[in-house]
Amino acid sequence: MAEFVREVMTPGVVAVRPDASLVEAAQLMRAQDVGDVLVAGEHQVIGVLTDRDIALRAVADGVDPLTVSAQAVCTPRPVVVSPDDEVATAVELMREHSVRRLPVVENGRPVGMVSLGDLALARDPGSALADISRAEPDSWPGAAPP
Repeated sequence: MAEFVREVMTPGVVAVRPDASLVEAAQLMRAQDVGDVLVAGEHQVIGVLTDRDIALRAVADGVDPLTVSAQAVCTPRPVVVSPDDEVATAVELMREHSVRRLPVVENGRPVGMVSLGDLALARDPGSALADISRAEPDSWPGAAPP
């Protein structure tokens, strides 16, 4: 069983500038086939922006996603882990803060993400969550190919 975050995390980060519009962020999410991006400036994590944040904190309120910045809608000051932290630490932080993903930061720089799905695949590969995490995402009719 994996012991450290570096063994289960998804390496690399998908990030936007704090002043990027929500449209830019959403287009990047689509292009990278992810549901979240880091909001980062000067190699520092400022926040995490999810597709749900865009839908509930912006679109549902009728704001113009072309003029609202990623920083204005993201969850600021996210809880982070180090690649050298134990997997149990990541699990506990997710539980304590009710989050589904944590940025992985090394020497102040984002280097990856660890999600509930990553943890499920590592700790209980036969679980329903692991099965869902392994599955290809559904696409909707008319969606642009990845």
